[in-house]
Amino acid sequence: MPPADAVRRTGTSARNKRILVLLVAIAIAPVLLAYLAYYAWPRDARVNYGELLSGTLPTITGARLDGTPFRSDALRGRWSVLYVAAGDCAGDCPAALYASRQARTIQNAERERVDRVWLVTGGPAPPARLLAEHPDLAVVRVDVPPELPRGIHRIYLVDPLGNFVLAWPSKPDIKAMAKDLGRVLRASSIG
Repeated sequence: MPPADAVRRTGTSARNKRILVLLVAIAIAPVLLAYLAYYAWPRDARVNYGELLSGTLPTITGARLDGTPFRSDALRGRWSVLYVAAGDCAGDCPAALYASRQARTIQNAERERVDRVWLVTGGPAPPARLLAEHPDLAVVRVDVPPELPRGIHRIYLVDPLGNFVLAWPSKPDIKAMAKDLGRVLRASSIG
């Protein structure tokens, strides 16, 4: 029969090994979780849908459909969803206007912080039936299309200070666009 000290040492040795394994697991766990969070989780769960932008909105002058003058300075103080297209609204234009309306509407009470602006770059006057579908849309005729970071076939979000924030494609995923807009509005106390 083994001496009592030998049995105690064996039990103590096993307990010490368990404690050592536990300490190593505690030390490695944060690194392993960070790796999984960065590389294994779906990318869509942690990034915005729109493309982040930097730069300021250039000065834009034109006239609203009722003939009143318009300057881009009038957009300051409110969030603006901006779209640039010809007056005939061909191609992706109806989808872009619809998406901007729906993304704004989904914001519920926060939607009052957001203006929608269509800069008409030429062509005939926008169709009356289209304007009837978008009563909250500010339509402005401009002589020269403004210099925009990603061209005119995108939907832009401009902050109340006149800075570009996001650019979405002209046929966006409306839910993803609304999610981006909601995140920005929740995170911002301006506008």
